[in-house]
Amino acid sequence: YYGCMRDRRHFVLIPLAALLAVLPLILRGTSCGHDFGFHLRNWLEVSSQWKQGVLFPHWEFTAAWDSGEPRFIFYPPLSWIIGAALRLFLPWIAVPTVFIWLALTASGFTMHRLTREWTTPSNALIAACFYMVHPYMLFSFYERAAYAELLAAAWISLLLLSILRPRLTISGIAIPICLLWLSNDPAAVMGCYSFALLGVIRVVSSYHGTQDPLACFEEAAKISAGTLLGIGLAAFYILPAAIEQHWVQINMPFMRGVRYQDNFAFGHIGDASHDAILRNASLCGITLLVLSGVFAAISLHVGRHDNERVPSENDARNRAILGALALLTCVVAFLLTAPSAFLWKHVPELKYLQFPWRFCTILGATTTALSALAIRRTKLHPAVAAATALALTLTFTLGGDHFFRQPCYPTLAVPGIVHDFYHEGRYDPTDEYTPVGADPLALDHANPMLWIAVHPTDPAPQTGARYSIALAHRLHFNVSSPIPGFVVLSLRDYPAWRITINGGPVGARPHRKDGLIALPINSGVSKIDIAYARTPDQTAGWMISALSGALLLFIWWKRERTASQ
Repeated sequence: YYGCMRDRRHFVLIPLAALLAVLPLILRGTSCGHDFGFHLRNWLEVSSQWKQGVLFPHWEFTAAWDSGEPRFIFYPPLSWIIGAALRLFLPWIAVPTVFIWLALTASGFTMHRLTREWTTPSNALIAACFYMVHPYMLFSFYERAAYAELLAAAWISLLLLSILRPRLTISGIAIPICLLWLSNDPAAVMGCYSFALLGVIRVVSSYHGTQDPLACFEEAAKISAGTLLGIGLAAFYILPAAIEQHWVQINMPFMRGVRYQDNFAFGHIGDASHDAILRNASLCGITLLVLSGVFAAISLHVGRHDNERVPSENDARNRAILGALALLTCVVAFLLTAPSAFLWKHVPELKYLQFPWRFCTILGATTTALSALAIRRTKLHPAVAAATALALTLTFTLGGDHFFRQPCYPTLAVPGIVHDFYHEGRYDPTDEYTPVGADPLALDHANPMLWIAVHPTDPAPQTGARYSIALAHRLHFNVSSPIPGFVVLSLRDYPAWRITINGGPVGARPHRKDGLIALPINSGVSKIDIAYARTPDQTAGWMISALSGALLLFIWWKRERTASQ
């Protein structure tokens, strides 16, 4: 009984360590990092649409000065679902901190599960706590407020576990890949490439060790099948995002300062803000690389002592894991530097990461895994390990709060953003989600919800703008005009909109430079109804996800049945 309880103490200590990691945020308030407003407005919008009966939103209505964008088609759903769900139980002021605590707790549990493969529960606890507060993790939620990427860090550990464990399973591979794609696109791209590299290393090592082509083929087949199943599980998001990117200006963000060539380690472009962020990210990366080198050297030293004893299967496995992690770390180190530019230019999807230092997400996981390998033979009393883990967490957290905290000005703090959303919630568009043919610079920042125009390109009259987050008012209304003309809506055109006037469908719509919808109307009263239709790619995505889910359940059922026989 005592041994069972001792093995389960991490269920208490990891959430406690995560609480220590967010303690400065509880005591001093949220750090308003670069993406803070973006995520909080996502949660506000989703929460508002849930209250109005839209269970899975696609359109963000208040972006782009109240004309909207198809943000939720392209931004992975897990972070905005969790953020909005927290609002069901908590005040808005507490939601960001609780979100961070949940993400860190999940990261701690998954890293503990990974490192428990080759070290003691006490050592795994120390590794889990280090993972929650390593420099790039602190940089992510303090300076960047990159909440989706923070959440994705939890699944990176599961992805490493799926390929480094002794026995491959299709479901063990599929689940973390699915979770990565549903959390953060850049993390999913980085994770899949890292997983592919480790998969190749595993298959090649297996062939050299066994000289059995059939066994190597079986492993390669499981890796491929698990990857495809994971993508299939997330197809309800991936397929529409991939197909509908042709309906938006997806390449718009590739401007100076946010291109991969401007963000290699310790680079400079002359912009003080950009260079300061790049310097901090580079310092996080170099710190993790130095620690990786130290941990790898210690692990090699431990391995030599292991070889002096009778060699075991575990020793050979640990050496293989060390080699794989070291090679992945070297590849990541190369990708952080300017000589890797040819890879960023030609490797599919890599340029969409924009910032090479995002690979520190992978680096944080490999560094922590190497630390666990380095201390795998260390014997610590459970109380000493717990004290060490909590002290490590608090020390790193205080340092992160000092170096990375971002100020919260009244309009950018939680109360200010929440007030603006419900009263005058108008803010910039997201460049890459701008519909094709729309010029975001042509949008008037104070357009009313709709206006009557003689010509479809007429600007809005200079009257007080009406604002409403009530979808019933924005999507279903009557307009009256003494003469035939046009009604212009503060709603950007997008192929998924289905519009009827007096019950009849609207055909081709006139084009406006600002991308707003202009509808021809006759004299008299016109009843206008607008709906966001489920497009064929969305239907196909949900069908693939449903079939993949059924296949996953079948695999589980078959495995359990085989195990019971």
